[in-house]
Amino acid sequence: MIEQWIKDAKNLPGDFAENVPLSKFTSWRVGGIGEYVYRPQSVTDLQQILPLVPAETPITWLGLGSNTLIRDGGLSGLVIVTQSRLNTIQLIDDCTVYAEAGSSCAQVARFSARHHLTGAEFLAGVPGTMGGALAMNAGCFGAETWQQVSHVTLINRQGQLIKKMSSDFKVGYRTVLLPNDHWFVATSMQLQQGHKEHSLAKIRELLDQRSNTQPTGEHSCGSVFRNPSGDYAGRLIETSGLKGYQVGGASVSNKHANFIINKGQATAKDIEQLVMYVQQQVLNNHGVLLQPEVKIIGYQNHEQTCES
Repeated sequence: MIEQWIKDAKNLPGDFAENVPLSKFTSWRVGGIGEYVYRPQSVTDLQQILPLVPAETPITWLGLGSNTLIRDGGLSGLVIVTQSRLNTIQLIDDCTVYAEAGSSCAQVARFSARHHLTGAEFLAGVPGTMGGALAMNAGCFGAETWQQVSHVTLINRQGQLIKKMSSDFKVGYRTVLLPNDHWFVATSMQLQQGHKEHSLAKIRELLDQRSNTQPTGEHSCGSVFRNPSGDYAGRLIETSGLKGYQVGGASVSNKHANFIINKGQATAKDIEQLVMYVQQQVLNNHGVLLQPEVKIIGYQNHEQTCES
């Protein structure tokens, strides 16, 4: 018998589906089945569906799926996918850019530059959405997301919108403390007046730098491990002789050792085993236990319910 909340969800705006392959929503192109997947058209849609979901039903959010490894057994409960949705970007005043959580970081960087604002150029190198960037304080090229944030809008399981200032959050390197069952749906970023051509040129320069040093044309999740204090994960992996090391269809990139590539036929299990192997080898060689930057979620297989 179909639960009432599922019947109600199917009548909402947006797209609701059952038993959806999640690999198409991740940059690694791996991952099992999502029990229920919802793609909202607006924040209002989220306000309608979230109160319907039973308290015992888990909720997982996916943006561009660029910092997430979904195991082959998939995910139970509701998966909310914001990529290509919730992507409104607006100029609020002369120096403030508003962006919804599904907006790609690259889109925000270009929008800001075209409106003669500077400070967001680095976002062009972040391979994800603003929701993900907010949740993990994503950064590159020496800058981090929360350095530019003035306000955020959250939504909770009851569908309530909550606006907070950046000072309300404890933010660190690739970490943001967030209450349980609260998710980012939008942000306002305080930027500085600049010059359009200078900012666009800086974006091109940063993207060229990224292309020259990272495997941008291959299926990866971005950086796999956080940089340990005073060092670089990529250096530790490379000096452990792991460039090109392969498990199944997953390989440590020859271009940048802190990237793991799906060579075409990798499973999530291949990637997770390679992550653990790299951790162990770096620990053996350097005495450093690398901490994954990527979030590993889901079931190992359909019979198991172990979750990282």
